[in-house]
Amino acid sequence: MKDIKITVKRQKTELITLLVCIVIAVLFNVYAIIAYDGKWSELLSTVGYTLVFGVLLYLSWTALRIAWTILRNVTKKTK
Repeated sequence: MKDIKITVKRQKTELITLLVCIVIAVLFNVYAIIAYDGKWSELLSTVGYTLVFGVLLYLSWTALRIAWTILRNVTKKTK
């Protein structure tokens, strides 16, 4: 079986992508608090849900990137 090597650059890219997704989730939470006149304490009390949403956002983005890569590779092979 062949070993898979993940470069340091790829690890940093994925970590930054995950952090951006978590920041987007926090910004959605802030928007919801402002839009629905919620208490700002909800920002801390819903941190678990926000992290889960951030990870789900990251997984969705990763699935889209994988689908795009597969589609691009299939179209290159047909040419």
